[in-house]
Amino acid sequence: MFGLGKKTKNIALFVDGPNMIRKEFNIDLQELRKIAEKYGRIIYGKVYLNQYASEKLIEAIANQGFEPKVVLAGETESDVDVSVAVEMVQASHDSRVDIIGLVSRDADFLPALQVAKKMGKYVLVIGAETGFSKALQHMADNVEILLKKNVRKT
Repeated sequence: MFGLGKKTKNIALFVDGPNMIRKEFNIDLQELRKIAEKYGRIIYGKVYLNQYASEKLIEAIANQGFEPKVVLAGETESDVDVSVAVEMVQASHDSRVDIIGLVSRDADFLPALQVAKKMGKYVLVIGAETGFSKALQHMADNVEILLKKNVRKT
């Protein structure tokens, strides 16, 4: 596993809200934090939402210690995806970041993850079992799969 050295690794964690923060997956952000922190310290923890996200959801995300990022865009998930991908690429160029973590099931993020790898970043992908892109899983250095009822397997 990555991180065998003594230095704690820094993680930039990006959560694809429209794809993952759904009732069907019942994702617990504290559990998600625990999974990511197995790999290092989260220095950026952002949950991306579209402008239709409720104030209650935005507040709940902030209360869990994540930064809610509301994207004012059209009605498609791809509008949020572009914002996530841009910030992933920016974090890939940040020398303080060792690990790029993505919480999604969406293969649209493959080009951004390719940049992360090119920049020498370790790639962690966390997704839900249903509809989890195999290509996204193959791009990752490590994959965590969230199962229903907050049970996970590695």
